[in-house]
Amino acid sequence: MSPFDSAQGRSTRTRQSTSDETTHAHRAIAACRRLATCSDEPGCTTRLFLSNAARAVLDELSEWMTRIGMAVRIDAAGNLRGLYEGTSPGTPRLLIGSHLDTVPHAGAFDGVLGVVLGVTLVEMLGGRRFPFAIEVVGFSEEEGVRFGVPFIGSRALVGTLDAALLARRDAHGSSVADALRGFGLDPSRLTDARVGEALGYLEIHIEQGPVLDKLGIPLGVVNAIVGQTRANVVFIGEAAHAGTTPMHVRRDALAAAAEWIVSIETSARRVDGLVATVGRVEVEPGAGNVVAGRCRLPLDIRHPRDDVRRAAAESARRHAVEIASRRRLTVEWEAVLDQPSVAMDGRFASMLERSVEESGFPIHVMPSGAGHDAMILAARMPAAMLFVRSPGGVSHHPAESVTEADVAAALNAGLRFLDALAASHRRSS
Repeated sequence: MSPFDSAQGRSTRTRQSTSDETTHAHRAIAACRRLATCSDEPGCTTRLFLSNAARAVLDELSEWMTRIGMAVRIDAAGNLRGLYEGTSPGTPRLLIGSHLDTVPHAGAFDGVLGVVLGVTLVEMLGGRRFPFAIEVVGFSEEEGVRFGVPFIGSRALVGTLDAALLARRDAHGSSVADALRGFGLDPSRLTDARVGEALGYLEIHIEQGPVLDKLGIPLGVVNAIVGQTRANVVFIGEAAHAGTTPMHVRRDALAAAAEWIVSIETSARRVDGLVATVGRVEVEPGAGNVVAGRCRLPLDIRHPRDDVRRAAAESARRHAVEIASRRRLTVEWEAVLDQPSVAMDGRFASMLERSVEESGFPIHVMPSGAGHDAMILAARMPAAMLFVRSPGGVSHHPAESVTEADVAAALNAGLRFLDALAASHRRSS
């Protein structure tokens, strides 16, 4: 049986049995692995915005959505939209979704699991309707790989996909607008992609980190998506001969950078929840027998609280200046990004917590250290995220995985969340 074949003999009761959730979890995982073979590169999973592989994924998921009674369309930004109507036409909708693009050489579950589970939840309803519609969204772009800017798909839904972004070009010189037209879409109709009245947005996503795995629990409720500071730092010294230049007269840019990197790590370890990373070092001239004259480094700092993050960034800048001055170097600091943290909706998060608890699992509330489409949707509507454990904390890698039991737990909690939202909506009406 294909992972996209619908379940036989579905129950129409309010809640599904544990065995039914396990069966759907098994098939959801199989569906993600099948979609992982839709790739721009043979032998691995690389699926960029509006590529041929992206079209294959849209075709597969569209067929599945249509078969279970959803009205399907591809909007002007290439997002997959599957609408499952509520008890009456025109009711407000709950959005459930995540992204369908990947990083190069990715795993099978980042992003796409959230879309597959959204469709699976609709399928598990067995025709049951709520006083709201459910729209499952597969965002066309979140990773920022092709055009260097993330969240193109979700920006279209909230109306922030502007002319400057449409003019941005990829490595081959094609603009975002060119790519849309080449995919058979019309950039002039992007307003049609904007979401109308919505109750909110739910995103189910693998954690992409080791926290839940180390705690030994399957699910986590996200309370905030952390803010980010990014900066480019350049230490400038003087290149010199490695054999003839005495140590006390050297102006070694790489040695200064190394001292600074260690200071960044040491400082971050002292602050709860703070992460700071220097992920690349570019050295000039870059020869083993030459004292480095210039060293470029990117800095990435993240924390749920913006004041803590910004204080850490300022401390890092001061450390760079102090180290450079003491070593008779100069330093350049270029601020690249100051992305505020985004809180998830308190009411939705509370409903998710109760749903997890009623499913029989411990509640763990945690921030997301990675960015997600939920942070874009949160500007327009209540947003919530449910994390599914990443075994070993592996993500953005072919070894990325999930377990059947954890996915079944997410489906159980997801169904309870839908019931809770329906009850809340009826009370408020």
